[in-house]
Amino acid sequence: MKKKMKNIKKKKTKIKKDKLSFPQQLERDELFKCPIWFAKEPGFVDSLNKSSDSYIEGSKKQLKKDIDKRNKKFGDKGDMGHVFHSTTLIGDPNFKELQDYVGATSHNLLLEMGYDIKDYTVFTTEMWVQEFAKKGGGHHTLHTHWNGHISGFYFLKASEKTSLPLFEDPRPGNLMNGLPEIDKTKITYASTQINYKVEPGSMIFFPSYMPHQYVVDMGYDPFRFIHWNCQAIPKAVLNA
Repeated sequence: MKKKMKNIKKKKTKIKKDKLSFPQQLERDELFKCPIWFAKEPGFVDSLNKSSDSYIEGSKKQLKKDIDKRNKKFGDKGDMGHVFHSTTLIGDPNFKELQDYVGATSHNLLLEMGYDIKDYTVFTTEMWVQEFAKKGGGHHTLHTHWNGHISGFYFLKASEKTSLPLFEDPRPGNLMNGLPEIDKTKITYASTQINYKVEPGSMIFFPSYMPHQYVVDMGYDPFRFIHWNCQAIPKAVLNA
């Protein structure tokens, strides 16, 4: 019995070698891409900065009590570590042009991605303005936006000294099996993070499933941006 098993094993090995061949050139498909769109649109900066001032001042006023309480208890650090977050900008006529621009662009981007949205209407469901602390330490931890399809940023105050958005690979399977990168300064198939240097007028759109964060701001220059989320809602739901 042992001899028979050995002969069978040899025969299988021989068949495998006879059929073994390699293509001279491998072809490559790039699938399951994760898009990020960016542009410079400075035309909104001056007017929207002016319109945002009252929202930021309102947030600072609301948080002043908590900031003073912290500084009294642990030592004066000013507003360090805080992010001043406005109430919703949707419905404010000063932001309507941007809201319409964002909604129309998001509709086109979903089409570009290949989605059939003829039975959907794209709405800008959330929009707010944020400013990081003057004393530094402002940041966002890694997150996504649930129940949305396209998200984005429009930067009102930024420089090479301020924070910047950082995007993470949204594929958990890839992260789980990741290997060391040869050179993290280069964008390759092995990259798990990418950041964008921004300035006033920079605009970024991305799928809402894309994990993103803001690195810690050092407080050298003011950092302010508008953030939004868009959702494609079935027309049947709207007409129900």
